[in-house]
Amino acid sequence: MNVLILGSGGREHAFAIKLTQSKKVNQLFVAPGNAGTAKIAINININATDFEAVKKVVITNNIKMVVVGPEAPLVAGVHDFFLADEDLKNIPVIGPKKDGALLEGSKDFSKQFMQKHGVPTAKYQSFTKDNLADGFTFLETLTAPYVLKADGLAAGKGVLILNSLEEAKAELKEMVSNQKFGEASSTVVIEEFLKGIELSVFVLTDGKNYKILPSAKDYKRIGEGDTGLNTGGMGAISPVPFADEAFIAKVEELVVKPTINGLQKDGIDYRGFIFIGLMNDKGNPSVVEYNVRMGDPETEVVLPRIESDLFDLFEGVANQNLNEKSFSVTSKTATTVMLVSGGYPESYEKGKEITGSETVEDSIVFHAGTTIKDDKIITSGGRVIAVTSFGNSIEEALEKSYKSINKIHFDKMNFRKDIGFDLT
Repeated sequence: MNVLILGSGGREHAFAIKLTQSKKVNQLFVAPGNAGTAKIAINININATDFEAVKKVVITNNIKMVVVGPEAPLVAGVHDFFLADEDLKNIPVIGPKKDGALLEGSKDFSKQFMQKHGVPTAKYQSFTKDNLADGFTFLETLTAPYVLKADGLAAGKGVLILNSLEEAKAELKEMVSNQKFGEASSTVVIEEFLKGIELSVFVLTDGKNYKILPSAKDYKRIGEGDTGLNTGGMGAISPVPFADEAFIAKVEELVVKPTINGLQKDGIDYRGFIFIGLMNDKGNPSVVEYNVRMGDPETEVVLPRIESDLFDLFEGVANQNLNEKSFSVTSKTATTVMLVSGGYPESYEKGKEITGSETVEDSIVFHAGTTIKDDKIITSGGRVIAVTSFGNSIEEALEKSYKSINKIHFDKMNFRKDIGFDLT
């Protein structure tokens, strides 16, 4: 069977590697892909949100399944587009329809959903420029730090955590009145700050049944010791040591089941991944946010630990018999460290030649912001490569990752040397 993956990052390269291991997959296509996917699949240079172009690729290449990596095509309704088209309606899309994608596409919708279905989360209220004064009043009822979230998609930059009440009021005004994050912040969710340790739990569901995938913890800040600006993610660890069987059982009971049941009660036929961002406060889980796809770089530690055939699981999602599919996970620890362009997450240069990535033997090299030019692999983004390794402990896996990183070079390459520092 021919399969198309939409997306171009490390997450999509991880999907590609896993799917090429399946005997059921004949030819794999990635649109637009990167230098890593080009080695194991056929890249097609189209925008993943150009649905007419996607249709042409699907028809031309006899694609029988589409796997959606990033959130933008899902929120824009790629699944709905397929169902409404006579030529595409029988081709399964792994990823929710537009109504389910609102769990990530609208912070206000997701908070209402959690409240409605009894999913533990921080107390909140939503505001626009029309009730800005009420927003100021609500901020005064909270204690620092103050959490402001743009309602819509803001490329991972729409969340502010502020220690000063005056600064929080000023930023709220900037977001709703002056559209600091564009249309995404025309509505802003203000919520209480959750204390504890963050982690992510991932669920694959066919709308009725589900599999809980391995837990992961990522590191967002650019600097050592979690300092500096937020990024798309500088590294990740799986499993999370404190997320033992008892904690995951609690997450399943308090979060996963109410979420899946809530989607069914609301008539949302959800088929795909649910990324549940959690706060663990002394063993009690609270939901920070939902995402409607796998994370990045979390995918690069979660998927390698899954021993089952990923395509077989996707068929279970498409046919709503996921409960019948075998599912196993290695007990080994996986760690990934992200190599980024100098200057990222602020301005950075592209087009730097990458050498040594193909000499790595003890780790998996996932390409993210890379492309091929004149037969050379060059940088094309802020987050460039993720280096993932296995070990019997976090320390052992990290040692392998850092040893492998020593073989990879590009001008102004930057990475954190303390991934997992708070877990060992």
